[in-house]
Amino acid sequence: MTEEIPTEQIQQRIEQSSGWIHAVKEEMGHVLVGQDRLVDRLLIGLLCNGHILLEGVPGLAKTLAVKALSGSLDASFARFQFTPDLLPADLIGTMVYHPQEMKFEPKLGPVFNNLILADEINRAPAKVQSALLEAMQEKQVTLGDHSYPLPQPFLVLATQNPIDQEGTYQLPEAQLDRFLLKVNVGYPSKDEELVILDRMATSTPPYKTKTVASPAEVSASRELVNSIYIDPAIRKYIVQIIHTTRYPGLVDTQLKNLVRAGASPRGTINLALTARALAFMQGRAFVTPQDVKDMVQDVLRHRILLSYEAEAEEMTTDTIIERIISKIPVP
Repeated sequence: MTEEIPTEQIQQRIEQSSGWIHAVKEEMGHVLVGQDRLVDRLLIGLLCNGHILLEGVPGLAKTLAVKALSGSLDASFARFQFTPDLLPADLIGTMVYHPQEMKFEPKLGPVFNNLILADEINRAPAKVQSALLEAMQEKQVTLGDHSYPLPQPFLVLATQNPIDQEGTYQLPEAQLDRFLLKVNVGYPSKDEELVILDRMATSTPPYKTKTVASPAEVSASRELVNSIYIDPAIRKYIVQIIHTTRYPGLVDTQLKNLVRAGASPRGTINLALTARALAFMQGRAFVTPQDVKDMVQDVLRHRILLSYEAEAEEMTTDTIIERIISKIPVP
């Protein structure tokens, strides 16, 4: 159980230890144009020790954002291009036999890095996805008779293309639920795209991020995030939102047959945790209802299963969540 610290003391500690957030965002800004929301979500994933699923068409700087984050953090980085012929051993490693010594020794795979970019994760077969699932949930990899802990911080940032579904394997609900956030990455504005053209239209990109923060600073900030105050009224608000995703007909009869399954208690926990992280990034020692509303789409859009009727009407989980939020009184 987290030790209770006076709010004033937490506020003072936040001001003292959150400087790396601004430094990382400024450093990433030398490489990325726009995408402020994406950068914020990546940092929230770090603060909450949770994994992130990025969805968007190719070319929207998803990979570049993750590389920029690893470069500004003094963290090791590995990128996987997931393909249908990928094997679990390519990801987590395997046991190698040494005939001279007549014994097996572990050969750890590239998953043993701080930041893992899983490009087009939905192109990997089920065996690879299940191997990654243990790493994501248990923060360890089992080879032979032993389990090997992964380095900290450990963060999986997976991407998937929402358009081209040929040759893909849909992520199972159990694995989707392991992602803290699902972030939809959109197109830049015309002004932002003009800046991108001026900055990046060269054969060699002009800037490489420098290290401005350390894993130790991330760990210290995580402790503070866990101490940020959530008022009982806001706790009830969070629980009411999650409960309504399971029984949306209670607040809107038109939603009654549109949801097949709502969010699990993991959604409740993650919504509260990410609201705390957002408050921390904004320099506050307490959570507001707006923090919850700002995070609700990214936390819940992959945790709600729509019915066939909703799919036939071309409804999206974002639309369902918006209608649910509009019906629940804000504390």
